[in-house]
Amino acid sequence: MLIFATTILLTVVAMIFMMVWNSMPTIKQFGIGFLFGRDWQPASDIYGALPFIYGTIVSSLIALIIAVPLSLGIAIFLVEQAPKKVATPIAFLVELLAAIPSVVYGLWGIFVLAPFIRNYLGVFLQDYFGWLPLFQGRLTGIGMLTGGMIMALMVTPIITAVVRDVLEVVPTQQREAALALGATKWETTKIVLGNAASGIAGAVVLGLGRALGETMAVTMVIGNSPQISASLFEPAYTIASVLAANFAEATDSLYLSALIEMGLVLFLVTFVVNGFAKLLVARVAKGTGTAKVT
Repeated sequence: MLIFATTILLTVVAMIFMMVWNSMPTIKQFGIGFLFGRDWQPASDIYGALPFIYGTIVSSLIALIIAVPLSLGIAIFLVEQAPKKVATPIAFLVELLAAIPSVVYGLWGIFVLAPFIRNYLGVFLQDYFGWLPLFQGRLTGIGMLTGGMIMALMVTPIITAVVRDVLEVVPTQQREAALALGATKWETTKIVLGNAASGIAGAVVLGLGRALGETMAVTMVIGNSPQISASLFEPAYTIASVLAANFAEATDSLYLSALIEMGLVLFLVTFVVNGFAKLLVARVAKGTGTAKVT
């Protein structure tokens, strides 16, 4: 059993070693400047990762801004408000969203979400908030906003599931004590949320980790253009999508090294984010003594 468990650790170490080893050409040639370069010109052997880092961060933030309130609302309703006969089918449907293949989300984004943003949401935002740089530019339906909204839909089941687990392990005595003192149902819920704050933060960070690494659906709707633009309607690129879209055509050794180094950056960021999330959720488990971290 120890050998089996150690295999996982060795696999992670081997992955890091492989990426570091194959990234050495760009590390030696560009150094830390690789992370801050704005130009991506494979034909001229000029590689800068900043547009992809920018696209990854902004699209992930858009996803969290949309997904976190939605996920919290669903989880609170399922655990604190809904009767069991209502909560069970809704919880099943939310979990079903996590099982939908990424490419299906991408197709839905192309044929439903993108036209909706181009014809309705984007027009509304430009009419009322067009004075902001965020909502200026072309309305094609394909761009940063579309990618962020697809991400939000994909991370909502994960955040919801973790928040549900965290809320369920808050001791029932706290709810009963609040109700016995005359608190309303909503006041009791606020007390529960306060006790589960660390776990909820962990769920949000865990969702961020998923959003950072999302690939196929985002590649299909974000526009895949290595640029830094303030407008959310403009095409962009994420680290995961540039790897998916360009790895097959990377025949030059320096080009391949640049892609692998971006993969290394994404791997390390995701590893740290997920580790931090687990620590936050585990804090709730330790505090209650009955929580189960998933």
